[in-house]
Amino acid sequence: MITAVSIVSVFVKDVDAAKEFYTDVLGFSEHTDITLGDGYRWCTVRSATQPELQVHLTEPGPPIPDDMVAAIKRAQDAGDMFGLGMHVDDCRKTYEELLAKGVEFTQEPTEHFYGIDAGLRDPFGNPIRITQPAPEPIKIPSPEEFAANN
Repeated sequence: MITAVSIVSVFVKDVDAAKEFYTDVLGFSEHTDITLGDGYRWCTVRSATQPELQVHLTEPGPPIPDDMVAAIKRAQDAGDMFGLGMHVDDCRKTYEELLAKGVEFTQEPTEHFYGIDAGLRDPFGNPIRITQPAPEPIKIPSPEEFAANN
């Protein structure tokens, strides 16, 4: 039986720069940073409040086929990769703190039925959402209500 998600991978263009951003800017801590076998680097960071989940920072390359590496790099350049969603206690405060650190935001904190969230990008264009969850129970709008508010 599967009991939890333990690792998620994020493609980056430079593992050192990614580790610096995720630790120094976002507040994660380094978990593992080793080089294996033929130079493959395994670097993970994690949140102090969710240490069982590691974020694997990796550059596209072997064992991924060359044509897929090229496609991933094109998607990175276009900002079309999938990213991460993170919970925060106070979205507006976190937004201000990260903005002061020079983080590129794609959306200011915005209220939604599920909470307050904002969009940002890591230095490689990967999208990240920071969300202050709404109090439970969440009232999910009908399709008509949703359309009227968007």
